[in-house]
Amino acid sequence: MHAEKSTWSIVMLAVAAFVIVTTEYVIVGLLPVLARDMGVTISVAGQLVTLFAFTVMVCGPVLTVLLSHVERKRLFVSILLIFAAANALAAVASSLWVLAIARFIPALVLPVFWGTASETAAQIVGVKRAGRAVSQVYLGISAALLFGIPLGTVAATHFGWRSTFWLLAGLALVMAVGLAVWMPTVAQPHRLAIREQLRIFHDRRFVLNIVLSVLVFTAMFTAYTYLADMLETVAKVKATQVGWWLMGFGAVGLVGNWLGGRYVDRSPLGSTVVCVAVMGLGMTTSVLGAQSWFWLMLALAVWGIAYTALFPICQVRVMKAATHAQALAGTLNVSAANAGTGLGAMLGGAVIPVLGTESIVYVATVIAVVACALAIAMMRRVGG
Repeated sequence: MHAEKSTWSIVMLAVAAFVIVTTEYVIVGLLPVLARDMGVTISVAGQLVTLFAFTVMVCGPVLTVLLSHVERKRLFVSILLIFAAANALAAVASSLWVLAIARFIPALVLPVFWGTASETAAQIVGVKRAGRAVSQVYLGISAALLFGIPLGTVAATHFGWRSTFWLLAGLALVMAVGLAVWMPTVAQPHRLAIREQLRIFHDRRFVLNIVLSVLVFTAMFTAYTYLADMLETVAKVKATQVGWWLMGFGAVGLVGNWLGGRYVDRSPLGSTVVCVAVMGLGMTTSVLGAQSWFWLMLALAVWGIAYTALFPICQVRVMKAATHAQALAGTLNVSAANAGTGLGAMLGGAVIPVLGTESIVYVATVIAVVACALAIAMMRRVGG
């Protein structure tokens, strides 16, 4: 594929990723206002994150195996249309249960997108540039953290949380049309037998990388799920300003995404250790310095850089550990990430009523230390 077409394909995938990630994580910024509107506690509302994450974890690998042979352009368009419909349903949800259904539907196909998009990006540019290509697609995550989630939070504050989901429904529909019209058709994927794809689980090194991703994302989302609430209750940031703080968190994430894509090809496990350790430092100091806006901003910057870097780092690390079935490998990492996301949301939700919101960062940091220990042990055993 020519360089210009390759670049355009990666850009289209990154924009689609922006819509998908914003849909997944915008709920984090909406939790306080949604909980108030629905008349539930922040911990109960936080379980919408858990539902989405566990759906991805359980259904993602199965659906990826079944759909791995589908032509990518057609697959991506279908996924965006599903996201459009689900967000429209969320916008008209009359109860927490209807909203839960609206979150369940897109969670079914999100991991299919991430597994196949990562594989497609690597296929387009070649093995040597795979890490950078995947990180470019993952710019969609940085853009979602920078613009999507904060602006969704601001819109919810001023116009109601339903307006945020209407906006996402429209964006998903526009993106589906854009992909259908402008994204070139890539080579038809080779169809692997289900048994051949599942042979990936026989590789102990690959399985350990999946376990590591679960730990990393549990550490990430034990704290991040409740960041909006922490800013309000611990740092005393006004509710109308929380969205802008989240935007700042996302802005520094652009640096993290660049660093992750730059260094992960050199040492996937080493990059993981460094970023998890730095993230733990940022999380802890965000509470210790919460009374000073200077130290809070500095701590959130450190946290945000490491947090965002870990998305492409974990995806590339797991895919490099796989000897075959790249789409399944990518989706298994997404499932592992969402297992960690769900566990983190549950753990944080359980800790808050007992120990207070500020304590979640310390629990998250302990999990980060465990993740670092596992990654170091893996480096000593297999290198990299």
